[in-house]
Amino acid sequence: VQLVESGGGWVRPGGSLKLSCVATGNVYEVHDAAWYRQAPGKERELVASITEDGNTHYADSVKGRFAVARDFRRNTVYLQMNTLNPEDTAVYYCNAEVGARTGYVINWSQYWGQGTQVTVSS
Repeated sequence: VQLVESGGGWVRPGGSLKLSCVATGNVYEVHDAAWYRQAPGKERELVASITEDGNTHYADSVKGRFAVARDFRRNTVYLQMNTLNPEDTAVYYCNAEVGARTGYVINWSQYWGQGTQVTVSS
């Protein structure tokens, strides 16, 4: 199982980006998932999370600007980011609890994606 992120890039202040995180491999199901970010010289921080039931949580710094969503059928989690500002510049990581299928056995583990760079500048 791997988590593969995409959608990062460069955007001007006030712009938008949509990140995607897809679980690939022998995936049975994706449960709770979250997006983190790490800016240069800073600790990795939680940006947004979504439970299996669809309950969401956001860091205060992104409330009202970011939205996390999921597509169970595609084993994908999204992060829509609007009204971006330079302080949002960071590497964004996806984290999820994934059930990996091995024959008739399902093994649940936490996985991290490789990260995708988001740069907001003029």
